[in-house]
Amino acid sequence: MRQATIAPLLRGSTLGNLQSNFVLAEWQDNGGVEDGPPRLIAPLHLHRNDDEAWYVLEGALCIQRGDEVVELAAGSAGLVPRGTPHTYWNPTPRPTRYLLVMTPRIFQLIEAIHSLKDRSPAAIRELFGKYDSELLGA
Repeated sequence: MRQATIAPLLRGSTLGNLQSNFVLAEWQDNGGVEDGPPRLIAPLHLHRNDDEAWYVLEGALCIQRGDEVVELAAGSAGLVPRGTPHTYWNPTPRPTRYLLVMTPRIFQLIEAIHSLKDRSPAAIRELFGKYDSELLGA
């Protein structure tokens, strides 16, 4: 029998692991730009076999899924189904806090990106492919 994992203060950590069906992370972004192109938190990409979702705790978050851009306010959530090109960003200069609900494979990809020494587009593209995802925008 699996034991439940409790994270009373989730900020900066995750709930779940590689053996879980999903991983929950609370992240924040200090603020984007009001005018000009968005500062993407993640590049345009897709996950071939994994869904991904966001729930905004404070502030706002924009999610582009395919050609659609949705702005989520605090208390709103968004889901990107597998196979859908997507990216996301903070549309305001104010901080935002959000929960990211992901599969263990997406969690592994994010951890691998953060530990990557070679950040060339080719190395990042190869890494996305290793986790059944595709980098689309670089």
